[in-house]
Amino acid sequence: MKRRSGFAVMARLIGLVKPLTGYMILAVLMGFIGHLCAAFITILGGFAVLDVLGYETAIGAKTVFICVLLFALLRAVLRYAEQGCNHYIAFKLLALIRDKVFQALRKLCPAKLEGRDKGDLISVITSDIELLEVFYAHTISPVAIAFLFTVVMSLFIGAFHPALGLLALAAYLVVGVVIPLVTSRLSNSGARTRRSGFGRESIVKVVADRECSESTGLAGTDPARTGLNNAGIPGGKSPRRNAAMEFRAKSGELSSFVLDSLRGLPETLQYGQGEARLAEMNARTDGLSGDERRMKRISGRNMAAANTVILLFDLCMLFASAMLCQAGKVDFSGVLIPTAALFASFGPAIALANLGSTLQSTFAAGNRVLDILDEEPVAEEITGGAALDRMAFGGAKAEKVSFSYGNERILEDLSLVCEPGRITGITGKSGSGKSTLLKLLMRFWKTDSGDIRISGVSLHSINTASLRDCESFVTQETHLFHDSIRNNLRIAKLDATEEEIEAACRKASVHDFIMTLPNGYDTPVGELGDTLSGGERQRLGLARAFLHNAPFLLLDEPTSNLDSLNEAVILKSLCEEGEGRTVALVSHRQSTMRIADTVYTVESKTGRKS
Repeated sequence: MKRRSGFAVMARLIGLVKPLTGYMILAVLMGFIGHLCAAFITILGGFAVLDVLGYETAIGAKTVFICVLLFALLRAVLRYAEQGCNHYIAFKLLALIRDKVFQALRKLCPAKLEGRDKGDLISVITSDIELLEVFYAHTISPVAIAFLFTVVMSLFIGAFHPALGLLALAAYLVVGVVIPLVTSRLSNSGARTRRSGFGRESIVKVVADRECSESTGLAGTDPARTGLNNAGIPGGKSPRRNAAMEFRAKSGELSSFVLDSLRGLPETLQYGQGEARLAEMNARTDGLSGDERRMKRISGRNMAAANTVILLFDLCMLFASAMLCQAGKVDFSGVLIPTAALFASFGPAIALANLGSTLQSTFAAGNRVLDILDEEPVAEEITGGAALDRMAFGGAKAEKVSFSYGNERILEDLSLVCEPGRITGITGKSGSGKSTLLKLLMRFWKTDSGDIRISGVSLHSINTASLRDCESFVTQETHLFHDSIRNNLRIAKLDATEEEIEAACRKASVHDFIMTLPNGYDTPVGELGDTLSGGERQRLGLARAFLHNAPFLLLDEPTSNLDSLNEAVILKSLCEEGEGRTVALVSHRQSTMRIADTVYTVESKTGRKS
């Protein structure tokens, strides 16, 4: 996590307001005029008192009464309109930020997201972005309003005597600037560089990270291999964080822990670890509650200090104006009106004072969002490169390719050729880099050295969209969305007809199974496809690949979860499909390798043709 100052985060967040600058200016003007109306209701009351007491004033009591009614009505309308503008801006920008975050995640995926806690990402996308509403709806315009209001009211009070104007200015600055800064310092003083009770070593994880197996080329969430520290942050060291950043990080870790626990309920129950898992969840929750309690206590002290300071400055204004009146510098109106004006004009300054503690959490959330937006992808998306011809696919070739996960070498000087229209088998022991090679062919990762060419064109010169269009990748773990079977298949081809979907499912030996379901292709598969077996999910993944109908088919253990009968049907389909497309097939099964025209064995990080 990059450590940014509050001002740096604020500047970046304000930059996003540009498309809605007109609404923001309108909100500031309405808020400024509204606060003036609220303050002058009290000030006009002071003029009414002077009129009743017989002092000569610019306006009479009747005029004051009419103006008070008008200002009260105007204040209500302007307040509603200001808040409406602010929240319109806030929710529009939250939608914009979520869109930007999803775009960034799409570019980072899958390389930068392997090993990253999914619960923590969910926390950033939901609660952290939601916290930015405080900044856009309750921070930007209040700061601008407070600045304008401070200038106008200091000049108004200073018109009675310069010393009173300076005293008012000092009061506004102390309440609106000094107290929030002190509160921010107090919030930071509670920061800790080590998150006690939140380390992964606190309990043996019941559920291993399924995404860091052979299917991803990672043996686990080892920071040395993934390039992430234990917080899922790029880099090897945990940064120093203030209390709010610490709280947001812990909240994300708790979300990840809960998600992990839900996914691993069967294993937790099987091995009797329910009590231990619940105990740690309670410990993490109690830790968060304790941190929030400390932050709320600081916020309460901040409000108490602000109210005390306001009372003291009101008394100072009363005594100072009284002394000036006694010295003949001002008359009685110079005592009553400045005191009433100061008493009624702390609204914008109090709004800033209340931001002192809440902004810490907001900036911490903003910092986590900016970390995602600023993260550089491993493989940049290419838009101005070469386009591949689906109808004249020329195969693939790897020449002396080397690749490492962090400091661990996975492939070294590997070379192989996938001839067009033929099936190339890739075999080898677990962890030798077979799955990694397929990911390099997809350009999910970049090679350390060597070159990969598709249809004779260097992989790093091909448009990403064109490359994805010419390749279909079936992984060991098929991800299914919480939707119907039909919609899960159509992700491969959105305009696919019913006949095309059915034909693809027949090739994957899954059509007959689907037709036994109550709603056929409209049957929902549940979250992550939990209502289906591993073999059924795998066959749906193959059906997706057949439906995509790309000329280059990359298969990572496509029959590992299948019985012999279904394996035979799928291998027959692959043989038939292989006549018109190039296939790279990774498998441990000898029965699967029999359909390969050429077999490469990945041993000692290099490829050997057999």
